[in-house]
Order: sequence, then C-alpha cells, then structure tokens
Amino acid sequence: MKLFMPKQHGAWAMLIIPFWLGAAASEIVWQHIPFFIGWLLLYLGTYPLLLMFKKKKIPFYRKWVLIYMIPALVFLMVPLFTTPTIVSFGLAMIPFFMLNAYFSAKNRDRALLNDLSAIVVFSIAGLASSFLPSGEINENAILVFASSILFFTGSTFYVKTMIREKKNSQFKWISWTYHLLVPVLWLAAGEVIVAVAAVPSLIRAIAFYGKPLSVMKVGIYEIVNAVLFFIIMLFAIL
Repeated sequence: MKLFMPKQHGAWAMLIIPFWLGAAASEIVWQHIPFFIGWLLLYLGTYPLLLMFKKKKIPFYRKWVLIYMIPALVFLMVPLFTTPTIVSFGLAMIPFFMLNAYFSAKNRDRALLNDLSAIVVFSIAGLASSFLPSGEINENAILVFASSILFFTGSTFYVKTMIREKKNSQFKWISWTYHLLVPVLWLAAGEVIVAVAAVPSLIRAIAFYGKPLSVMKVGIYEIVNAVLFFIIMLFAIL
C-alpha cells in the first residue's frame, strides 16, 4: 500500500529542527524517541484531516487519518505518562490548527497567515520537547522557540519571492528587510551565535532572488540552509 504523504516538502525541516533543538536545549532522554515518532505520525495524520475540511473524498481521507492517528496516540502516551502536564502544549496548538482548518476549507492553503500558524505549531513542539525531561522551560528552550519562528518565517518569505511572488517587487523588499532585521535584532539582544545562524538566510534571500531556479533547486538550497541553521543553533544552546 502506497503511503498518503504531505506534499509540503518544506514542512519536514519544521517538523524535525524545532523538536530536536528543543530536546538539545534541555536534555535528550529515551522518551524523546517515542515522542518524536508520535509527533511525526500526528503530523502525517493532520494532513488528510485538514483535507477533510475541503469536503472532498472524505472516506479516503478519514481512512488515512485513522491509519496515522491511532499509532500516533499510542506513541504519544509515553511522554504523556512520564510528564502529564506536557498535554498543555498540545492544547496550545489547537487554536493554530483551527486556523489551518479554516484556510483549508477556504482553499487558501498557501496564505501567509496559514503558513505562519503552522510555523508556530511546529515551534511549540520544540517547547514541548524541551519540557519533557524536567517539566520546565529554560532560557535555551525559549531561544529555540523564538529563533525557529523567525527562521521559518524568513524561509516562507524567501520561497514566496522565488515562486508565487517572484514578480512582486514589493514582496521582495519585505523579504529583504525582514532577513536583514532578524540578525540585527539578535545582535541587539546579545545573542551573537543566533545572529550568525540567521546570516545564511540573509545571503540566500538576496543572492538567489531573480535567479531562474527550479522548485526542486529552491527546495534543496532550503534544506542546506536549514541544516546550517540547526548546526549553528546547537552551538548557541549547548
């Protein structure tokens, strides 16, 4: 049976990076493994769940919701059993999921606000991952949360300037200004390493703009940029 998988390939970095940076910001424990598997399956299950709001092929999507969600709940019982208060992070995600559902129902999946809502959800998972070992949120976890939101928001701006908004000069300047402000703000906050982690995003936002890159190449370069962000952020929190 061929798996029914999300088409938003850029979401994989958002799924992985905040979670494991959050884990590294506190302490990586064995419970993180079933937690991550459950989180992965939950993400896979929300894809057909959101498509159900379009009111098309509902039996097909319902089948895949059950295929992913049932094992997801089984794996997520592990962190819930060891740290019951972690459920609060799941509750915090609900309003953002409802916003995603609204945009899905309106066939506006590519709306900027929809993207930002998803980014917040993935970043909350980083907080939950950091919370798991000790039941506390430390300063590094907050740093991971904020930097993840800013990084992936920048990625959203950049991808739009390269594909859907590539002829929109106003959007270009919004993207460039944003990418310039992020490292400046981190420097002003005294977070030099985090500022360095934002520099590759600034460089590629300006250097690649207007280049005739295919969608695949844009995606590959974003993977490289995300890996650089992840590695540099490790130096900021370890």
